[in-house]
Amino acid sequence: MEEKKDETFIDKFLVLKGAVRELWLILGTKILAIVAYGLVNSTLVLWLSSDLKYGDVSAGVLIAGWSTMMTLFTIMVGSLVDAIGLRKAFLIGFGACILARGVMAFSVMRVIALPLGLLPLALGEALMTPVMVAAVKRFATTAQRSMAFSMFYAMMNVGFAISGTLFDRVRGTLGEYGHYTLPVLGATLSTYQTLIFLGFLFTIPNLLLMYFGLREGVVVTDEGVQILVEKPKYADQGALRALYLSSRDALQSWMRIFGNLWTQPAFYRFLIFLSLVVFVRLIFYHMHYTFPKYGIRELGEGAPIGRIFGVLNPVLIVLLVPVIGALTQKMTAYKTVIIGSFIAASSVFFMAMPPALFAPLADGLLGDLLVHKWFGIQGPVNPLYISIFFSVVVLSIGEAFYSPRLYEYPAAIAPKGQEASYMALSLLPYFVAKFFVGAVSGFLLMHYCPATGPRDSQTMWLIIGIMSMISPLGLLFLRRYIQVHEEGREEEGAKA
Repeated sequence: MEEKKDETFIDKFLVLKGAVRELWLILGTKILAIVAYGLVNSTLVLWLSSDLKYGDVSAGVLIAGWSTMMTLFTIMVGSLVDAIGLRKAFLIGFGACILARGVMAFSVMRVIALPLGLLPLALGEALMTPVMVAAVKRFATTAQRSMAFSMFYAMMNVGFAISGTLFDRVRGTLGEYGHYTLPVLGATLSTYQTLIFLGFLFTIPNLLLMYFGLREGVVVTDEGVQILVEKPKYADQGALRALYLSSRDALQSWMRIFGNLWTQPAFYRFLIFLSLVVFVRLIFYHMHYTFPKYGIRELGEGAPIGRIFGVLNPVLIVLLVPVIGALTQKMTAYKTVIIGSFIAASSVFFMAMPPALFAPLADGLLGDLLVHKWFGIQGPVNPLYISIFFSVVVLSIGEAFYSPRLYEYPAAIAPKGQEASYMALSLLPYFVAKFFVGAVSGFLLMHYCPATGPRDSQTMWLIIGIMSMISPLGLLFLRRYIQVHEEGREEEGAKA
């Protein structure tokens, strides 16, 4: 019998070569979906203040409420996705996003823009995360799964890089408070309405691609591709009657699936796993809520804090995720998350070190390339730029290890037919975290990095780093109690 040749490094990349078209469709629509999401999400608070005339506090409260509501919707709709199927969920989600972004682009009346724009947008976006993750698992074999989720995560970062570029370009062309007249419709949109309108345009192709390109009932197994086409249950009923009966059945199925999750012991272990991972994920909340004020106060007004994280991080992720995905293809998602979360948590300690330690690098080639050449800042280089640079690089390496596996793990351990439910409810710990991270950020800034007076920013990042280390240490020490068996992989200590 001929021995099977060892799989080469290149073979690991080519594992998706024979993937079904539906998987490539998901990866392509993921880019467009994130471009639209990134454009609108970056614009929301500016749109609320400039176009809808909300004050800073009111706009912030609305954004916080919208974000929390979207997370809650995501938790609740996962079982609905399992009940109605992937294709219908895609069409409903993209349809809701098109409606919402269209309303927000053309209306600045609060009574219209909020209930018919912001609210359905939360529902539409909530459907996208669990349905896309469930689709990646549905359309990939066991051998393809790790690379498929790595590519899925890489496509997300490509989308964010594109949306960030468009966001700056539109604002630079029209001006922060400029206007643009649509050549066909003749409507005049503000700069922020124009950005939302672009999000609307990027969503339309996704709806068309899913309607015409996604086959109903396609399931990929290790044995081959199956197409399970279901006959309409109420084909003999009128359209409205059939819609009512189908909706009733979907609600009953959702209640059954959602209730059944809480009877599964593996699901509770899974929630403990996600609760531990939250601590390292909080680094990203701090990079959004704590880092900007820290950067301005320590480096001065006008410091290029956006480029050092908003550009460097996604570029590194796009480059690293496929490579690390190939190298860790046969490693369990649980073990990969431990390694990645340890690396990511370690990144924060670079900013907790005394800046003087980085002075030689600041005065050398790295400081010249980073600050003088890339940022265009002349004069002596603040060593903090170097410590922040290393922190972002190491954080990106850790993220490339663990973040794609946070998509794969719930899909891998979920019982067949409940992938979207597991993915949606995996966001439950983040729903709780969003209530507290803002207050923690403000508390840390007030005590360790105030706008005026003495600062001790290194202690602030030390505290954040210690909190982040709870993730890898907790996952490691509790592994034998909470690790759940992953479909297609065997590892000692994993429970079925």
